[in-house]
Amino acid sequence: MWIYLALASALLLGFYDVSKKVSLRGNAVLPVLYVAAFFSAMLFVPFIILSKVSPALDHFLYIQEMTWEQHLFTFVKSCIVGSSWVLSYYAMRYLPITIVSPIRATAPLFTLLGAATVLGERLEPMQWMGVFVTVAFFWRFSKMGRMEKVNFWGNKWMYCLYLGTMLGAVSGLYDKYLISHLGMPKNAVQAWYSLYMLLVLLPIALLKWWPNRRENKFVFRWSIALIGVCLALSDFTYFYSLSIPESLVAVVSALRRCSVVVPFLVGVIFLNERRNVLRKLLIICGMLIGVAMIALGS
Repeated sequence: MWIYLALASALLLGFYDVSKKVSLRGNAVLPVLYVAAFFSAMLFVPFIILSKVSPALDHFLYIQEMTWEQHLFTFVKSCIVGSSWVLSYYAMRYLPITIVSPIRATAPLFTLLGAATVLGERLEPMQWMGVFVTVAFFWRFSKMGRMEKVNFWGNKWMYCLYLGTMLGAVSGLYDKYLISHLGMPKNAVQAWYSLYMLLVLLPIALLKWWPNRRENKFVFRWSIALIGVCLALSDFTYFYSLSIPESLVAVVSALRRCSVVVPFLVGVIFLNERRNVLRKLLIICGMLIGVAMIALGS
């Protein structure tokens, strides 16, 4: 059961990336991001209300109460994730999805290195091997990028992608700190950070996009709503999988990274990103093997 839930989470995460790419084509980045975040946040509002009026709600759906200090910590998470999203959405807007998604899939590498340097966690031999395998295939991926005239080290959108990916890894470390070290309830953190995201993104959208809205037009598409829905459901099935006693977190994390296959196939088949397909596929498989070694090594 938990394996099917993990695979469902990976599939939804893949469609999340595809929805972003479709929504951002010829569209303003910041309002797309804000509307997607709005739809995601609204999914949690009924459960927050039901949790207050019906304490008997299923434990997996129940949104626990938090202190003001815990709300502050959650708001900081929204700031981290919001920054990661802004950078990643700009990268997705201007770069091929067959390049963006594989690099985003290397986030566990940065999380692992951060856990070793910041939280003092000791890496197992297989994890170190996974780090070397992932880095080696990433280096090969950067070399191949030149064939598509995408400079991995001199393109501002690539730097947005790198920084957004690293901030995503920081968010993962921060999650571990909040839930494992501070004992904060994960349901409440997920629900309230989604709502606080609207507060974080609103001033950015108003200051950056609103004055230039006539030149940088926003067109609503239903794929934008799908971004928020896919993300929320992906996280839901992910945490549900982990809540099953016999589930293995390392296997779940490794399976979730297979989400990169969905945007890759969609990019090749429907978005005409067909240059160097076989080479990209082989490199992606190598990177996924490295990420799987990092996860299973734990």
